[in-house]
Amino acid sequence: MKFSTRQADPASMQLAPMIDIVFLLLTFFIVTWQFSRAETDMRISVPSSQEGAEPQRTVNEIVINVDKDGEIGISGQALTRQQLQTRLEAIARVNKSQPIRMRGDAQASYQTIVEVLDIVSKAGIWNISFATERPRSQ
Repeated sequence: MKFSTRQADPASMQLAPMIDIVFLLLTFFIVTWQFSRAETDMRISVPSSQEGAEPQRTVNEIVINVDKDGEIGISGQALTRQQLQTRLEAIARVNKSQPIRMRGDAQASYQTIVEVLDIVSKAGIWNISFATERPRSQ
């Protein structure tokens, strides 16, 4: 009696699930890159400081940008002082220790920076830090 020996088909790798995963990762990184880019307004030149800690970003940190003309913005959206106060009060109702990072332009008036600090304080948020950069070596 003759038995036929049947060999198993070689295992093949499925490409469709791997392509799906690659596209999901690509989409994730593009979206998160856009969010982080929108937080920092490139037109703002923060002041330099010899001393200071290395910037450590915290989770859900809100970046408030103040440009040299006194305009205030969050995530690329320009806000009036009243709109900023309303938004921060709503956030403070949820999280009193919400981290805020102030990015004031080196040419911005001190009065504008103090006004924004007053708004943050009135909203009930106390966790605030200031963005600076190291002086450029010459």
